[in-house]
Amino acid sequence: MRILGFSTGAIALGDFRRALELLSGHSLPAIELSALRTEELTPLVGALDTLDLSGWKYIGFHAPSQYEKRDEAGIVEMLEERVPEGWPIVVHPDAIHDFALWRRLGGRIAVENMDRRKRAGRSCEEMKSIFEQLPDAHFTFDIGHARQFDTTMTEAYRLLRAFRDRLAWMHISEVSSHTSRHERISFASQFAFRQVAALIPKKVPVIIESRLDDRADADGIRAESEAAERSLPIQSNEEADFQDTDLSTSSACRHPAKTRPTAAEISF
Repeated sequence: MRILGFSTGAIALGDFRRALELLSGHSLPAIELSALRTEELTPLVGALDTLDLSGWKYIGFHAPSQYEKRDEAGIVEMLEERVPEGWPIVVHPDAIHDFALWRRLGGRIAVENMDRRKRAGRSCEEMKSIFEQLPDAHFTFDIGHARQFDTTMTEAYRLLRAFRDRLAWMHISEVSSHTSRHERISFASQFAFRQVAALIPKKVPVIIESRLDDRADADGIRAESEAAERSLPIQSNEEADFQDTDLSTSSACRHPAKTRPTAAEISF
């Protein structure tokens, strides 16, 4: 089985305590604490010492996705000082103003590929440019973003081939082609996601970002977890099996060489 979990923002937008309460009754080993909005950051990091997170083995933290340049240094400082070092910090590359600030966090950050409405981080080439400026950063692969950007899944393949050695965290959902909203995973998305599932190591935690809204009850959480599991079947020989797919002839962009541990060797 995959290491599955939810983003708190997908369960109860802006209310991490409510999200943790709703998720506590499920046997999901991963969770992502979300502070997508700048105003959510201070309350969340201020509450970290009081939260009971013992039910989750894999914990990540999503940094704000949009902020003013004047606020960036304070955000980085808060993340550096308050978020535990063992947690990957998910960062949107299009939000970055000063890469030097984020380089201070080194391998603690996991840069996420973006949807097509953004100005950076959408393609393999754009992510390559980001990693050249953040050479120690890890990679958060958002498979929903990749499918929305290129429905053939070719770009998803290229991203995974190029940055698989950086891959430490993953997001899954259906991303609306019109609004870029994270929605529940459809059968069409499940079919598309299976095309690249073999390139995703089973040790990488998979965070479900589907906005459940009025379905954020036990049945809704269970149904979306099952949809995510069906989307990413684990194959016995991932690399060998993937070579047989139609996408295996696509070229992967080159990326900066690195000597840090692979995602499979990282222990959060």
